Amino acid sequence: MTSALVPGFVVPVSQSALAATRPAPGPASQVQTGGRIAAVDVSGNQRIDASTIRSYILLQPGDAFSARRMDLSLKTLYATGLFKTVSITRQGDDLMVHVKENPIVNHVYFQGNSVVKDKAMQGAIALKPGSVFTAAEAAAATKAILALYAKRGHYSATVEPEIVKLPENRVNVVFNCHDGAETLISRINFIGNHHYGQAKLREVISSRQDAWYRFLSDSDQYNNERVKYDESLLSRFYFHHGFADFKIISTTAQLAPDRKSFYLTFVIDEGHRYHISSVKVVSSLRKLPGKDLRHLVPIEKGDIFDGDALQTTDKAISDYVQNRGYAFAQVEPDVKENHKTHTIALTFRVIEGPRVYVNNVSITGNTRTEDSVIRRQIELAPGDAYNEEAVKQSKDNLENLGFFKKKDISIKPVPTSQPDEVNLDVALAEQANGQFSLGGGYSTDLGALVNIGLSENDFLGTGIDTSISALLAQKGTQFNLGVTNPYFLGRNLIAGFDLFRTDTANTTSYVFAERSIGGDIRLGFRYNQHVSQAFTYTVSTRDIYNIATGASLYILNEAGNSSLSQLGTTLTFDYRNDRLDPTSGGLFSLSGDLAGLGGTAKYIRLQARAAYYIPLKRVFGSKAWVLEFDGHVGDLVDILGYHSLIADRFFLGGDSLLGFQTGGAGPHDTLYGDSLGGKFIWTQDTVLHFPLPVSPDLGVSGFAFTDIGSLSGVSPITVNGTQLGLYDNPAPRISAGVGVAWNTPFGLIDLSFAQPIKKYKYDQIEQFRVSFGTRF
Repeated sequence: MTSALVPGFVVPVSQSALAATRPAPGPASQVQTGGRIAAVDVSGNQRIDASTIRSYILLQPGDAFSARRMDLSLKTLYATGLFKTVSITRQGDDLMVHVKENPIVNHVYFQGNSVVKDKAMQGAIALKPGSVFTAAEAAAATKAILALYAKRGHYSATVEPEIVKLPENRVNVVFNCHDGAETLISRINFIGNHHYGQAKLREVISSRQDAWYRFLSDSDQYNNERVKYDESLLSRFYFHHGFADFKIISTTAQLAPDRKSFYLTFVIDEGHRYHISSVKVVSSLRKLPGKDLRHLVPIEKGDIFDGDALQTTDKAISDYVQNRGYAFAQVEPDVKENHKTHTIALTFRVIEGPRVYVNNVSITGNTRTEDSVIRRQIELAPGDAYNEEAVKQSKDNLENLGFFKKKDISIKPVPTSQPDEVNLDVALAEQANGQFSLGGGYSTDLGALVNIGLSENDFLGTGIDTSISALLAQKGTQFNLGVTNPYFLGRNLIAGFDLFRTDTANTTSYVFAERSIGGDIRLGFRYNQHVSQAFTYTVSTRDIYNIATGASLYILNEAGNSSLSQLGTTLTFDYRNDRLDPTSGGLFSLSGDLAGLGGTAKYIRLQARAAYYIPLKRVFGSKAWVLEFDGHVGDLVDILGYHSLIADRFFLGGDSLLGFQTGGAGPHDTLYGDSLGGKFIWTQDTVLHFPLPVSPDLGVSGFAFTDIGSLSGVSPITVNGTQLGLYDNPAPRISAGVGVAWNTPFGLIDLSFAQPIKKYKYDQIEQFRVSFGTRF
């Protein structure tokens, strides 16, 4: 914002002046008929050459005087926008043209604005230094600035233009802005709804009513594009629940008289709910009859009509037949409504479509990201059979990169001169890919903490992901530098490395501090969208220090440094519908580590993890209801005479077994009660996720759980001929409880209360727990 103006005479531009595009020219003076023009005399001009002005005059020396052509000349001069006033008169045999030029803009200033920055305003208006100032241009600029305010939800903003007159017919233009308060949606109403209440439909749409807790969201700001999206959400919701005739009659957004709030009203016609009367699959493909495809249709006779299931079935059948060699097969759903019985007969027709191949793939809009980074996300290459599903998947791949603005990504087939060929035009617009993150909170294990991170997921336009992060906490610190190339050597290989340092302080859970410094190199391969394998080689030094006074000899015996040289691999089968917040599908992984390629640690460690998610939306009507099953088993085997250390072993408790402290369950020293870890572990968690009776915008949900697990396998040690006491009971520990998950802008926070059901006297209990992370 600029407040320093060039001294001059300030003249406010009145609303009436802004409304006028130019002074209305009066009728041409009465002209004596007869005679011819001897000369055209121009006066009053300062910047504009007289010959230029004469070129706009429709009368020239030698022409007969004409009142009509004089009037047209007057209007033509005004239309140029160069002149404030113009007069054309006859003086004897001469035509006298007198003009007063519009001023030139010297500078444009903005005052009082904070919501919309100067740069955004400068880019939105046509008034620039050196341009001609007119009242019409000032009015257009005011309108453009108010539009910027409207996009940011400030409909009560005001903009008043002023001009500062300067010598030589120049002006400074000053836009005095008042941001005003945000114009929020105070009420959302639905008219015509009978099956669903107001509260339910308000959850369906993305716009929200004003509430105190939405300070981190803009969903309560009126946005015309968002309202259009809301209309599509409503249509999809009703279509999904069987209302095939649903219509939106009108949508109105009424601005309150004080311009401080909006009333948003949707007038709808729900229509009747339809059920399925019959389901058929008709196939014209040889060797693939319709009966062989029927199992792909998740709809049965008598079910409520589900519009979403049409798309699901279309994709399932398309994928199935195309994977069996029918590259040009198409699925055409045939929906026949019976308005009397309110039923729908569904027929999915599978036909052999026209043979079309990809001729060329062109990319536009990438100014930074290399073409090769984009092309490897395109599922089709020149010569491939054109496939609409492959185009959709390619668009999803580009969106998932996060390099480009989602709304600006498009992949369109363009016909060529050959009837069986198309070109693929890929258009996109890049966005900033660097990210600085700063967060804070509290964790039961680490205490108060601060997260700081800096990342760039398209380093120098190569698609390489780089990051550096630090976690600073009361009870420990973590530093990590990582680089990952998702297409190493231009192939389907994921390669990268990490450098790390982790310090864990002496806490109530552990009577020692541990430091680990090292690095790793990684190489992975995607077999397909669901199956991948990664290999990792890790080198690190581990240090057990700061052991508490009176600690167990088991702990004291392990004080000092050890080194690790480990080769590991993990095979993952991921069929979840969402990797960050899954609601259906499953995940299974197998991993193995071999330590002993150098270093002091020598062992083989095997682990298996599994998770499965069952959506309960059909039972409870909300996708927030999900039943989750998790399992983990691990085994550590010492080799070459090595005796495993605390730094190598598994620990049970904390997030792995709620209700128990981290490391609180499993083997313990009998004399001091210190947790020692174990070599064989298994856990099983059953979690029911459910919504809470609060606004979904808060990002809060509930969960109930039962945890069961076991840890065992520590060898006793002997000191001075005496074997030290050891609790090593492999019997399972069991707990159950409830919790609240809060999805904040800084990450997922879990607050849980757990009650141990099966425990032993030496186990360490922790009923309340606060943790950060994402769902497994």
